[in-house]
Amino acid sequence: MATLLRKIGLIRLHDRDTDGAKHQGSRKAPKSSSQKNANKQCNSSSNESILLQSDHHHHYHNNHQQQHSHKRSEQPPSSTKDSNKDKQQAGSKVPPAGSTSSSSIPGQPPNKQHCAQVRSRRLMKELQDIRKLTDHFISVELVEDNLFEWNVKLLQVDKDSALWQDMKETSTECILLNLNFPDNFPFSPPFMRVLSPRLENGYVLDGGAICMELLTPRGWSSAYTVEAVMRQFAASLVKGQGRICRKVGKTKKAFTRKEAEATFKSLVKTHEKYGWVTPPVSDG
Repeated sequence: MATLLRKIGLIRLHDRDTDGAKHQGSRKAPKSSSQKNANKQCNSSSNESILLQSDHHHHYHNNHQQQHSHKRSEQPPSSTKDSNKDKQQAGSKVPPAGSTSSSSIPGQPPNKQHCAQVRSRRLMKELQDIRKLTDHFISVELVEDNLFEWNVKLLQVDKDSALWQDMKETSTECILLNLNFPDNFPFSPPFMRVLSPRLENGYVLDGGAICMELLTPRGWSSAYTVEAVMRQFAASLVKGQGRICRKVGKTKKAFTRKEAEATFKSLVKTHEKYGWVTPPVSDG
């Protein structure tokens, strides 16, 4: 009996132990599921934080690149600025191709075009004024229809002078001169020389060069007209006691331009060193 009771007691204790173990296992099971959920949440939060960090890094990297590219667009390289400046300077110096003015002359720079226009207008006016003279003091002929080279006939000098008497005795109608007008006339004097007859004294030198200060760049003024220059020359002939050369052999030798240019260049140097003496018109 006692043995039976002991067995029953052992069985109950065994059942109690098994029930306690089951009850503890049932308590532990929810705990493991909550841990799993916590682990899942931790993993998901860690993944989200990693994603957020990667997105933030990618966004920062893009912003940094955009700012850098924006600064580069706002501040072009110095080489680009220099090239732009060079292009602007070149554009200010060289006119664009195909741009021509209405008054331009093909094949000539603008400054030469302007000088040619000024010279032409001045000489045309000079011709008109000379043709209006009533005393027939001088007459003009264009050399081969060239407006810039004239042959001028001096028809009158002082009738009380020896030169006028020589002209009458030799049947010399006029004193013929050649005038060549430079490109920058009237701002530079014409080159003037005697062609015929061959003269002595009267400030006429070898080759027909004329010694007059107003025919030099230093003595010239753009206000001087051809008529005024010719009147001054007529006065100089008389003041310098000019005569027609009647010596045998010399009368047949014509003046040349080359000789006149060389003589004029030499006399200009001499007078620039020692000064000029030009007789006034009233002395003629």
